[in-house]
Amino acid sequence: MVRHESGKPVAIGIHDLALATSQHSLSLTDLADHYGIDPAKFSVGIGQDVMSVLAGDEDIVTMAADATARILERNGTDGIRTLLFATESGIDQSKSAGVYVHKLVGLPATVRVVELKQACYSATAALQFAVGLIARDPSQKVLVVASDVARYDLGSSGESTQGAAAAAMLVQADPAILEVENAAGVFTDDVMDFWRPNYRSTALVDGKGSIKAYLNAIGGAWEDYRAQGGAAFEDFAAICYHQPFTKMATKAHRHLAVLAGGNPTPAEVAADLDETMRYNRLIGNSYTASVYVALASLLEHHDGDLTGARIGLASYGSGSVAEFFGGVVQPGYRERLRGAEHAAMIERRTPLDHTAYEVLHKTTLPEDGREYRTARETTAPFRFAGMQAHQRLYETA
Repeated sequence: MVRHESGKPVAIGIHDLALATSQHSLSLTDLADHYGIDPAKFSVGIGQDVMSVLAGDEDIVTMAADATARILERNGTDGIRTLLFATESGIDQSKSAGVYVHKLVGLPATVRVVELKQACYSATAALQFAVGLIARDPSQKVLVVASDVARYDLGSSGESTQGAAAAAMLVQADPAILEVENAAGVFTDDVMDFWRPNYRSTALVDGKGSIKAYLNAIGGAWEDYRAQGGAAFEDFAAICYHQPFTKMATKAHRHLAVLAGGNPTPAEVAADLDETMRYNRLIGNSYTASVYVALASLLEHHDGDLTGARIGLASYGSGSVAEFFGGVVQPGYRERLRGAEHAAMIERRTPLDHTAYEVLHKTTLPEDGREYRTARETTAPFRFAGMQAHQRLYETA
């Protein structure tokens, strides 16, 4: 905790949190039927039920703008000096996707914007960078926006873990939802467990290698967290994990529990994580947004009062970087939650049959700069209208 010029401690953390997802969805039961396999391979084997699927006029910018606009509708723009956009689904090698968001939501010119990338981890880096900016000047506020679409080849082992979502966070002093604690453990290792070269629109993944890399990195981050003076495992009321699929979170939770000297049963692990996984089971992998989707799920599904409880956040990005840190839930946090809003967002998606999903998956943008216009599909407030002269076009829906 930093101190203001007056000498009084200043809490810094998440003041508001809004999620956005796609227009469409695909049931993994339908995906299983298409491949002639038991649906339990998905619902039990990887812990996923439904994946979000973008419409042709949606992308990381439209989802990010949707979530960010709802943050601004409630909080206004006063004090916002920075927008940090985290994604691994970049749309331009030079221009930050956040600059498009900046215009769409009407932020003032006096806001710096930058895009951060390190697989699924970069939203946590953005959050920590935001805390540092605010520690320097507690009057400033920072928008941290994570937005991604997980795409894998049709018929690949990763196809069932696809998804799409954005998480927008307003980070400031005296936060209403979660104070970010100072102690943080980090871990980096150069491995090729998951990657997407510039010449591919879908990712490559070493499934078994990625699980091993995830557990190794999360364990390393946890050990560094403890070495930095972090809290004991039993001091956490709950832990939110990055969820490429929810079953991965259960593996990670048991791994940390064992490192901390415990030996939980599968039933105990499932009970510990159930509330953190409900949104992810219905949205799929959202890469950088995933751990913050889990945080929203926990806070919005927990029946009791978590005021004063310590929540752990375990963030992982393939390649690989991991971080473990804690936050304390703030008094009155329930008044800031968006549970009904997020439930309606998930419910309003249009279910696709497999044929329609496959058509969307195979649709690619032209690479020669010719004019391309998208059909109006989304009912969200912002849409990707197409391309012209190598430029992306956006408009209000």
